[in-house]
Amino acid sequence: MPIRLSHSILNIADAFAFLQTETAGAVDIFIGTTRRFTNEAETQTLFYEAYEEMALLEMQKLADIALQKWEIEKYLIWHRLGEVPLAEASVVIGVATKHRAAAFEATKFLIDELKISVPIWKKEHFANGNQTWQ
Repeated sequence: MPIRLSHSILNIADAFAFLQTETAGAVDIFIGTTRRFTNEAETQTLFYEAYEEMALLEMQKLADIALQKWEIEKYLIWHRLGEVPLAEASVVIGVATKHRAAAFEATKFLIDELKISVPIWKKEHFANGNQTWQ
């Protein structure tokens, strides 16, 4: 499934297997993970929520734009919901294209625009007891 919201661990091997095709010379995969520090605050965990129906529609819109701009053979946009512990993947964006420049550009476009326009919110829980929504 190229567009996915999941409460389960995002399997990177499955993402690569999904993107593989004989017609592409490049596969680019971006993996966003939970990091330990945000600025100087220590993160304990992240929690993601989404307006799921709208998020899936917006993710598909982004994919449609990317398909028009670049010669994409295959793509995927996966985002995890719920708790995402340290070092685990919260988002996986991947594209398969004939050439690497298009793969890099399309992947960057998809992750940058996802962060701007898709209704997915992140609640960060810090070691000092503070929490913040983004």
